[in-house]
Amino acid sequence: MASNPTRDDFAALLDETLGTAADGGFEGRVVKGTITAIENDKAVIDVGLKSEGRVALKEFAMAGQPHGLKVGDEVEVYVDRVENADGEAMLSRDRARREAAWDKLENEFGEGKRVEGVIFGRVKGGFTVDLDGAVAFLPGSQVDIRPVRDVAPLMDVPQPFQILKMDRRRGNIVVSRRAVLEETRAEQRSGLIQNLAEGQIIDGVVKNITDYGAFVDLGGIDGLLHVTDMSYKRVNHPNEVINIGDTVKVQIIRINQDTQRISLGMKQLESDPWEGVAAKYPVGAKLHGTVTNITEYGAFVELEAGIEGLVHVSEMSWTKKNVHPGKIVSTSQEVDVLVLEVDSDKRRISLGLKQAQQNPWEAFAEKHPVGSTVEGEVKNATEFGLFIGLDGDVDGMVHMSDIAWGISGEDALALHRKGEQVSAIVLDVDVDKERISLGMKQLEKGAPAAGGVATTGSLRKNEVITVTVLEVRDGGLEVQAGDDGATGFIKRSDLGRDRDEQRPDRFQVGQKIDAMVTGFDRSKKPNFSIKARQLHEEKEAVEQYGSSDAGASLGDILGAALKAKQ
Repeated sequence: MASNPTRDDFAALLDETLGTAADGGFEGRVVKGTITAIENDKAVIDVGLKSEGRVALKEFAMAGQPHGLKVGDEVEVYVDRVENADGEAMLSRDRARREAAWDKLENEFGEGKRVEGVIFGRVKGGFTVDLDGAVAFLPGSQVDIRPVRDVAPLMDVPQPFQILKMDRRRGNIVVSRRAVLEETRAEQRSGLIQNLAEGQIIDGVVKNITDYGAFVDLGGIDGLLHVTDMSYKRVNHPNEVINIGDTVKVQIIRINQDTQRISLGMKQLESDPWEGVAAKYPVGAKLHGTVTNITEYGAFVELEAGIEGLVHVSEMSWTKKNVHPGKIVSTSQEVDVLVLEVDSDKRRISLGLKQAQQNPWEAFAEKHPVGSTVEGEVKNATEFGLFIGLDGDVDGMVHMSDIAWGISGEDALALHRKGEQVSAIVLDVDVDKERISLGMKQLEKGAPAAGGVATTGSLRKNEVITVTVLEVRDGGLEVQAGDDGATGFIKRSDLGRDRDEQRPDRFQVGQKIDAMVTGFDRSKKPNFSIKARQLHEEKEAVEQYGSSDAGASLGDILGAALKAKQ
C-alpha cells in the first residue's frame, strides 16, 4: 500500500477485508465474534467490523436457563446490518441459533432421531417448544400417553421430542413428546414381559378402574383384570371388590406377545365352587336363594357365593304368562326354587320358581270339586264364552252354551259384561291342561244336578211325560218336568206337526202339555218335543189298527187310538 493512502485505497482495503456489497458482505451471514463486555442485560460483541454490536443476553440462553457468558467468550451471531443509524453493527444470536438449529434439525429429522427441547409457552391447541433456537409446535394430544391436566411440571425442563413434520420454507415444525414415551414404554414392556409367564402369581397395584375391569401395575407394565375374573360370585362393578391404590395378588392368565397385553385373574386363586355342584344340588331339590339380576328372558338366583342359577321366564309363574320377569320378582328378593337341570361343564343350573309352589289348578280342584259353586268376576268375554277370575289367581271358562237356558249362545253372551260378579258351578277341572270348565245355567231352578240327574228323578230318551210351561218365547217354550223337575226347552218347530200348531202364542204359562224326551244337551238338560210325541203316537196307531181295518181312514185310526188311550 502507498505511504500516503488515499480514500480510494482505504475503501479498497475495506472491501478486501469485508467483501463488497455486491458479494453480500457480512450482512445475512452467521459469523463468529468475541464478547468484549457485558453491560446490563446485553453483551457487546466484536465481529471485526468498524463497530461492535450489542445482543440481549436472553438470546444466549434456552428458556428458563442461565446464559453462562463471560468476557472473552467466542460466539456465533447473525449479521442483520453492518451499520445502523447509530453506527453500530446489528447482530442477532437468535437468528444465528435458528439457522444452525434448522440445519441440525433437518439432518436429525431425516435420520429419525430424537431432539432435545424445552416447553416454554402455551398457544391455541398446544404448546411452543424451543429446539435450541428453532421454535416448534407441540399439539396438546402429543404431550403424553394419557391426558395431562397440569402441564406446569413439564415447562422449562429439557426433554426429548420426536419431530413429526417440518417445513423450513414456512418455518413450521411439529414435535411429539407422546411418541417418545410410547417408544420408551414399548421397550420397557418388552423387557418386563420377558420376565413374566402365564400362570405366574404376582402382586400388583390397582392404577385405574373402569366399568369392565381394572388396570393393575405389575412393576412398570399394566395388566387388565376383567370384572368376570375378579370373583366367582356376580360382580356388578369392579369397585365392589377393589379400589384404586389397593395391592392385590393376581395370576397371569394370558400374555399376548404381539399386542403385549396381559390378562389377569383373581378368582383363579380361589377354590372353584362349581366342583361337585351336581351332587350338591340334585335335580328336584328345593332350595332358597337371592335374586341377583333380572333380564328379559328370566332372573338369576344366587344359591351360594359363586353359584347362580337361571329361572327362565317360562318357569316363573303358573298363572302370569308373557310378562316381564321384573313384574314377578325383584332384585335382592329371597325366593324358593326347584332344581330342574344341572350342567357342570357349561356351569349352568336351570331353576324353577313356580315348581316350588303348589299348582293353583291342583289347589283349586282340592278346594272346589266338581259340582261346587264358585263366584268370580268376568275377566273377559270372547266369541265362545266368558272367562271368570277365581281363587288362586286362576280363570275358569263358561262356554256360551252353559250361560243360560232357552236362548242362543250369542244372546247369552250379550247378557254379561266385563267386571260383573257372577256365580257358576264347577263342571270339570283339567290340571294338566290348566283348564277349568264352569256352568252358569246349571244354577237355574230345576236345572240338572252335577252328574246329569234331574231333581224329580231320571228321564229317559223317547219317554213321554207331562211338562208345565214356564215361559213363552218367540223361539219356543221353556218347560219343566213335573212340578219341581228338570227344566227343558221345546223349540218352535217341535210345538206341533202342522205349521198352524207351531205357534208359541197358543200356549200359556202354567199350561200342562204331554211331550217326548228327544235327548239331552252337553249339560244333561233334556230336550222336549210335542211333534215327536204326535208322530210316535201316529206310528203306534197305524201299527195297532191299520192292519185290522184296511178301509179305515187315518182320522178313524187316530180317533180309535185316542179312544183306546182314554
